[in-house]
Amino acid sequence: MRGVIRATATWRLGSAAAFVLVPALGLAGATATADPVGEHIDLYQDGVAVTSGALLRLPPDAPAAYLDGSRVLDPASVDAVALTEGVDPADGEANRLAQVAGAPIDAGALLDADAAHDAAAASRAWLRTGTVPGAGGPYADLGEDALLDLRALVLDNGASLAAPSPKWRYVWPRDASFTAAALARAGHVDDAVDVLGFLAEVQEDDGSFHARYLPDGSGVPDDRGLQSDGTGWALWAASVVVAEAPEPDRAAVVAALRPLVDASTDHALSLVAGPGALPPASSDYWEVEPTALTLGTAAPLLAGLEAAADFYAVAAATRLPGATVYGAGAGRTPGAAGVLAQDAATGAGLRAALATGAAGRLRSAVEEAFGDQGYPRHVTGGARDASTAFALPPFQPEPLDGSRVAWRASVAGMLRPAGGLAPGAGWREDGISWTPQTALYALTAASSPDPDDRADALEWLRWLDEHRTASGAIPEKVLADGSPAAVAPLAWSSALVVLALAELDEHAG
Repeated sequence: MRGVIRATATWRLGSAAAFVLVPALGLAGATATADPVGEHIDLYQDGVAVTSGALLRLPPDAPAAYLDGSRVLDPASVDAVALTEGVDPADGEANRLAQVAGAPIDAGALLDADAAHDAAAASRAWLRTGTVPGAGGPYADLGEDALLDLRALVLDNGASLAAPSPKWRYVWPRDASFTAAALARAGHVDDAVDVLGFLAEVQEDDGSFHARYLPDGSGVPDDRGLQSDGTGWALWAASVVVAEAPEPDRAAVVAALRPLVDASTDHALSLVAGPGALPPASSDYWEVEPTALTLGTAAPLLAGLEAAADFYAVAAATRLPGATVYGAGAGRTPGAAGVLAQDAATGAGLRAALATGAAGRLRSAVEEAFGDQGYPRHVTGGARDASTAFALPPFQPEPLDGSRVAWRASVAGMLRPAGGLAPGAGWREDGISWTPQTALYALTAASSPDPDDRADALEWLRWLDEHRTASGAIPEKVLADGSPAAVAPLAWSSALVVLALAELDEHAG
């Protein structure tokens, strides 16, 4: 299979030497200057494609030529000879076109011009039902490509895949929540509700979430265990989705998400009900066994409780019609908070008060336990990590005391040779930049009222734009020499880019 490499920039060797941010983050003298050496990780795929209801993974040596406004391969660019082996239906990470999801397809379907153009037209129609964040600006292509990749990675049952590779082909509540928020911000609220609906279906009876789930909703793939931040992120995303719902549809969206929000709120309240208000330690986005409570757990739970209060304030003022609900619904047993929804409005009002009170106590506890130390990763102190961003808008209604200073100061310790960020200053020195953390800082910078921060957001977005694969996908990692690596696209990174561009659009408007 052959493809046409995009005219927009992909990765550029030696980009670290030229990477300089504007002064708001204090990096004028902290540019990454290390030699471009480090660990090597292969690029597992160049991107994804969709056809006939199927999701395909492109091999790393096959840059795609898509039909405009879609992730549909242009039949004129597909090499029929290269398809003689067919599409790998099992996808053992072989270096060939492979099927990720959907009914099995025949390779010849990729050469059907009429079907391809019909599918591309449907994709463009979907784009028109919402907005493309960043449209008309320097990163319009980046925003559209990220949005199309998110759509491709959401299956018919609402399962939002983290990435198309076999070991990433699961649903992380964290990643899925960001996908839902991004889809909603781009005007695709129904799709966002479907993504959160999947989370409601797999949610544990007590409102908790495991680290990740099988995409058919049948359970978990391994014993990674529960991760408390997923509860906070689900609540945050639900509030974003409700806020973005058109007024005539808002009541139905509230009704659809209410079981997820009720269960998640009950669980979040139970986690912060102990002395001191801080939750127990839990694994977070580092995906490692915790040695102590991290900001990456505490701050998302705070964001979730703040968001729950907002959600219930809307629900209390909303007459709830009949709507499709997900999860255990009215039959779910109330959690530790002991709140009964006697009727929708009264129950929402009580829950709003409980969430508000718990958020206030947790905010004070986080500011004291973490903030007094400059917001390190662990409550016991030490280096900072990217979770300093979780202490800022758009996750918190207002920055936690001292968090913006800590966020700006955290960058220098996380900067890597290619110009992106590692997950934290204490991450191993392998020379690798991670796009989720880089895009996360783009989002928090874009959400700032400070124009210098927003200028930094554009620089982070420029870096992400320049380190995409030849097919335009955002990879999980970027090596020290600037080359994309690991999975592509990564849903979390794509969602963060869409959200960052939406924030910049809002400030520009």
